[in-house]
Amino acid sequence: MTKLKVALIGAGGIATDVHIPAYRKVPEQVEIVAVADVAYDKAKTVASEYGIPAAFDNYETMLAETEADAVSVCVPNKFHKNAAIAALEAGCHVLCEKPPAMSQHEAKEMEDAATKSGKLLMYGFHYRFQSETQAAKRFIDAGELGDIYSGRVQAIRRRGIPGWGVFTNKELQGGGPLIDIGVHMLDTALFLMGYPEPAVVLGQTHQQLGTKKGVGLLGEWDYQNYTVEDMAVGMITFTNGASLVLESAFAANVEKRDTMQVSLMGNKGGADIFPLKMYQEKHDTLIDITPAYLSEINAHQTEIHAFVADCIEGNVTDRFAKQGTNIQKIIDGLYQSAESGKAVYL
Repeated sequence: MTKLKVALIGAGGIATDVHIPAYRKVPEQVEIVAVADVAYDKAKTVASEYGIPAAFDNYETMLAETEADAVSVCVPNKFHKNAAIAALEAGCHVLCEKPPAMSQHEAKEMEDAATKSGKLLMYGFHYRFQSETQAAKRFIDAGELGDIYSGRVQAIRRRGIPGWGVFTNKELQGGGPLIDIGVHMLDTALFLMGYPEPAVVLGQTHQQLGTKKGVGLLGEWDYQNYTVEDMAVGMITFTNGASLVLESAFAANVEKRDTMQVSLMGNKGGADIFPLKMYQEKHDTLIDITPAYLSEINAHQTEIHAFVADCIEGNVTDRFAKQGTNIQKIIDGLYQSAESGKAVYL
């Protein structure tokens, strides 16, 4: 079997902590051939440390001078679109970190580029690869929850404003917890619900804690230059009649340090996903179902290995790209609604 030649755009933490280790777990399938970063010293350091043959200070040159089959896009959100489209146009499959882009228009451009190139465009929504999510999907596909008509997603940290990276810079990130951690739980819910078409969104954002000095459980952040929301709430309705309530926060005055949860309600049963617990009525009895065992997996690795397998086997599909455009449409709508004070019809 020919190895998949992979190049990386971006040499930061997500590349070194997630993508490179995952690719190195399957050396019989993958060869990392190059890394590019505008911080050339960083690219050279990463190449040296991980035995990557070539380092570049820009991805355009890297794509022109290497024979990559696939590319991981590991740069700030602002640069996702151009990097992904350049890789697709160079004939590469693309795994782009979440969120897809800065706006639905950018996501649609990426989707169109993938369609035109005939290559796979996949996004880094690793929570859909968690054991709990996959088990819930099996139950849902078997009809155990029936028609899912309502849900709730939460991605809430008590004091979890990142003290590194560009997470608090709206110009580079596009937003705060909604576009960073909320998008994970939103994708997980939509994945389990079959990615219904959104109809109307109503959102509100708050900036109450991020602009003040305070306790930082994820390091100290630059509160004087904090330009994103620290909390976002919203409601989404879908063309099939279903609804979803969303809460996401980097910092909120709540009991738990961290909550990442998806709750779904159907006409035959309901479920909380993290950890997985299902609720049904059977034989005139209300029952709770808790798995006795779920395999422990590294969801990041499982996601990347699925990407590798699809690339090697030629399983090119446009569903990931279309889902990326869909979720970006919802995020845009929530931010637009918060800004205008009105519901947004999608």
